[in-house]
Amino acid sequence: MTSTQSSHSNSTETDFNLLEDADDADNHNSSATATHLSLQFQLDDSYIGSRIDQVAAMVWSEFSREKLKQWMKDGHLLVNGNKIKPKYRCEGQEILTLDVELEVQTKSQPENIPLDIVYEDDDILVINKPVGMIVHPGAGNPSGTLVNGLLYHFPQAAELSRAGLVHRIDKDTSGLLVVAKNLEAQFSLTKQLANKSVYRVYDLVVYGNIVAGGTIDEPIKRHPVDRIKMAVLPGGRDSVTHYNVKERFQHFTRVQAQLETGRTHQIRVHFTYIGYGLIGDSVYMNRVRVPAGASELLANTLRGFRRQALHAAKLGLMHPRTREEMTFEAPWPEDFANLVAVLREEDRAY
Repeated sequence: MTSTQSSHSNSTETDFNLLEDADDADNHNSSATATHLSLQFQLDDSYIGSRIDQVAAMVWSEFSREKLKQWMKDGHLLVNGNKIKPKYRCEGQEILTLDVELEVQTKSQPENIPLDIVYEDDDILVINKPVGMIVHPGAGNPSGTLVNGLLYHFPQAAELSRAGLVHRIDKDTSGLLVVAKNLEAQFSLTKQLANKSVYRVYDLVVYGNIVAGGTIDEPIKRHPVDRIKMAVLPGGRDSVTHYNVKERFQHFTRVQAQLETGRTHQIRVHFTYIGYGLIGDSVYMNRVRVPAGASELLANTLRGFRRQALHAAKLGLMHPRTREEMTFEAPWPEDFANLVAVLREEDRAY
């Protein structure tokens, strides 16, 4: 496939030619045929005097500077058609050409894990992630993750950083994730997330009665003592959550939150900060709080809800190739739907 997309802030453009041989696409026990990547970028005079390895890392930020330097040394990254050293100083108007076969970026093993695919085409994959599925392999969790399932479903995901994932949701949060199936799509989606143009809406249920909607604009960073937690702290990264009240119960509120930024645990941290922790959140809530006079059914439901009541319900984005605005929705999982049903029943009885 061939397309043209701007990859930098100036007016020059990068040409993508991703030549894919899919003969083995259905053979999940063998490696996918490597993708041949051909990129070109013309510099303007703003780069004069800069080292070429630094410039290349700005132009193609999805690759590490060390990887780009290695490609220069191997003759895969040329300047005006010539092999150059990483310390070369730009003179302006040079043409950078990158011609390389992509190597495996993701070392995890493919696993035949069922995926709830909401939408798929040649460029993107939208998945409804179930509760309990970890997105990325890590220490203690080398298998059974979404990445393992993606590598089985689409072997060439191994050539993409993080197997094409451009954002993530917590293990015990359910809902929608978009995955890129090629570099061009990954570039576009990453840029959309950086520009805050991806529409992400979550449903959640919190303790307490929220009177009206609003915006939480508080910085978030790693907790200084408990490294598992994030916290609202000075010097943290800008974090913005917009929210609306969707349903009020006697002691709880169902809320819909829209992320403007996407920090780790952002919704959980922000709502705990304003005094409305999520039902089931064992990290940010010290204990299960059963209201006085609650029915046995409600008490048991609250005690048995062992994950944060949070669901990524809606996802909106611009398609990387067609530029079409697309919106996806995922229904509540069974445990979330049951929790809301019990709260409604409790209110009717009250």
